This record gives sequence, C-alpha cells and structure tokens, in this order.
Amino acid sequence: MSWEKSDIDTPGKREKYTISVVGCGRIGLPTALTFADAGFRVVGADTDPHVVNLLTRGRTPFDEPRMGELLKRHVKSGRFTATTDIRKASSESDVVILAVPAPIDQKKKPDYSPVEKTCKDVGIGLRRGSIVIIASTTGPGTAETLAKETLENSSGLKAGSDFGLAYSPTRAAPGRVLSDIVSYPRVVGAVNEESLRVASIIFGAVVKGGTVEVKDMKTAEAVKLFENVQRDVSIALANELSRFCEKVGIDFHEAQRAANTQPHCHLLVPGIVGGHIQEAPYLLVEEAENTNVKLRMLLLARKINDEMVAHTIRLTKDALKHCGRALGRARITVLGVSYRANIKEPRGSSTKELVDSLRAKGATVRVYDPFYSFKEMTDMGFPTEISLTKAVEGADCLIFVVGHDRFKRLNLRRVKFLMRKSAAIVDMGHVVEVPLKAEKEGFVYRGVGRGVWSK
Repeated sequence: MSWEKSDIDTPGKREKYTISVVGCGRIGLPTALTFADAGFRVVGADTDPHVVNLLTRGRTPFDEPRMGELLKRHVKSGRFTATTDIRKASSESDVVILAVPAPIDQKKKPDYSPVEKTCKDVGIGLRRGSIVIIASTTGPGTAETLAKETLENSSGLKAGSDFGLAYSPTRAAPGRVLSDIVSYPRVVGAVNEESLRVASIIFGAVVKGGTVEVKDMKTAEAVKLFENVQRDVSIALANELSRFCEKVGIDFHEAQRAANTQPHCHLLVPGIVGGHIQEAPYLLVEEAENTNVKLRMLLLARKINDEMVAHTIRLTKDALKHCGRALGRARITVLGVSYRANIKEPRGSSTKELVDSLRAKGATVRVYDPFYSFKEMTDMGFPTEISLTKAVEGADCLIFVVGHDRFKRLNLRRVKFLMRKSAAIVDMGHVVEVPLKAEKEGFVYRGVGRGVWSK
C-alpha cells in the first residue's frame, strides 16, 4: 500500500490502477462511475446476472440523473466493465469498495449475511498490498469484527499489514447521488494509520469536499447512523407538533417558517418517512442492546413516524365524513409511489402499506405516479390507470403521499371537475400551498399539520 498523492494526481496516472466496486446498486454504481470519470479503470461486480448484463450493454438498472450518460461513455471507452465474478474482480484490483446492503428483516433486525458473503468472496481473491474499503451502512463494530475477520479468514492475509482496510460511508440521496458523492466531505475510518492514509488519498482523487478522518472504523460507522437517526428524530418531532397544530387550528408551515428565523432552530417538515432513514435506528439499537444500553428516543421516534400511515387514514376518514361518505364505500386516488419527491425510487415507500390498509377497510383505490409506467405500477401490485386524468376521474378523495412538482402544478379547478360532486383532498406531501385555495375550489381539505381547514 505504498500510495502517495502524487501517484494519482492526474487522470493519466490513475488509469494504471484498477478499482472494483462490489454491489452495483444505487450507491455502488454511481461510486464506480465517479471513479471511472476520474480516470481509474473500474470493475463493477454484482451477483445479479441481469444487472451485469444491463451494465455491459451500457444500460442502467435504475434511474439517476446523468448516470446513463456516464455509463455509456465509460463502457464504450473500456474504462468501466461489469462482471458477476467477485473473486476474479478482487484478484485484479488495487482497491475493492464494498457497497452491498445490510437489510432490516421483518423482526427489525439487521441481516449482515450479504456483507459476510461478499467479504468471503472478496477475501478469496484478495491480493497482498491492496486495500478494501467498506461503504455499506452497518452498525458500529461490524466492520472491525464481522467484515475484518471474514476477509482475513478467507484470504489468509492480515488486515493492516498484508492489505489495507477502511470504512467510509457514502453520504448521498437518490436523485443527486453523483453530485453528493463528489461534493460532500468523505468520512473515513480505518484499521490502522496506513490504511487511513491510503483510503483518504484514494477518495481525495474524486471528492471535492475533502475527507474527514476519524479514529477508527467503529466511529465512521456511527457517523453515518447518527446522521440518519438525527433526521428521523427531527421528523418525528415535526410529526408530533403537526398533529397538535391540526387540533388547535394552527398552520404548522407558518409556525415552522417563523420559528426557523431563529438561527438555532431547524424544524423539519412533517410527513411519512421513507427510504434508508427508516433502517438506521435498528442498526444502532441492535448494537446498543448488545451492550445493555437502551436507545429509547430512537425507538419512540420510529414509532411516531411509523404511525403516520394510520394518521393519513384518520385524516381521510374525517375528510370523507364531511363529504357525506364513508371510507368503506369511497373511491380514493393515491398520488405518489416514490418515497421522496421528484425521484423514481419505490424502496422505502409507505404507499403500499397505505393502499393495503385502505382496501382492507373497503375503499376502492387507484394509484398513480408520473415517474412509473403502467406496467411498472402493475408489476409492483398497484391498481393503476394509464393517465393522471383517468386516475382522478370519479374519485371521492385524492391523497397526495409525495409532493412531486407535477402534482404541485395541477389545476385544482380542473381536477375538481373530474371528481365527484363532493370531494376531498388529503395532503401528506405538502402539495397545496394554501389550504383555503383548495376549499374555494370546492374541496374538503385535510393536510398534515395544516390545522386551518374550515370545512
């Protein structure tokens, strides 16, 4: 691991080095293309033959701004290749970056088997003098125990002396992963000083925001989880306050904007929480329980945020009641499948849970999201329509789950014309800026935290 900054300070020098990124998902593939764009030779390794086949043909398995263009360019130039053979990729690489998930199972426990199997395959092919950098989101201590031990046992090499080992979480959100990887400071922890130095040099070649070196891998793992948990807890606070506002006739948005003029106040917007933020508390709680520490606030925040689907149904039931209809006989159109606005990412979305709950209560439900085709919607099990107009037509109630810009541009008067005579809007995605405007168009309005409705 005799790396120096001067070894990779130009694209011409970087092409002498090969980096394998194992796991070509929403974090791994953008990571691979970022390094390819900087001049490195990159191998994307994934166990899914379908994903590898797509990548080999220059096609992306998911949507992400600018990624398709980068992939085609680097596949054509030969700078990026893809394979299902993780062991071979590892044996040919100077750097191996692990970006495989550690999912949460139905019992809310982390499943580290994908990480363990990947470390085993990488270890079998690992060559002396290379460095392994773990970028998966894992509980504190996982990298220096499970990952390190598996790599050493399968390779017969010693971490820190025969090969480098570091942990560096990726701080990026779907829809802007490529830009986030480059612009956000990169947190790096390692098994020893030399591994830390080399990992920082490697990321320094692509990260404009610089690197933040921490004491060890356990600390680096905690940093990523702390960031996600902080957001989860903050949204839980907003959700609690929003329900209070609904009861006492306060518009949370107005109160939030005013409160946030205080420099040290940063109230977030309320709503249904989705994405990887939901998983971070459980990764921390698992490690805390092993040390007899109770992280009560984390679990309480998760409970509060998990209850927002039920709260959506309560608001819907109340809105329909004021329309003279019962939930069990209502026709409801749910707008939004992605977990966050203006991206195409269903993982972590609560829309399926909401739809299933509404149908279990007897409602007829249609779902629409402009980011997905009719086939994609039906493949995910959603009752859908070919257009927004068809989805809205004849509905008693619209539920905005996600605040896509497309929804914010809707003409409420035209939408009302398509719906039943007495119709409702339930706004969980902050689509309607002024609730009174929806009421003037004839809707019964309910919105998370918007306690200013008059009907």
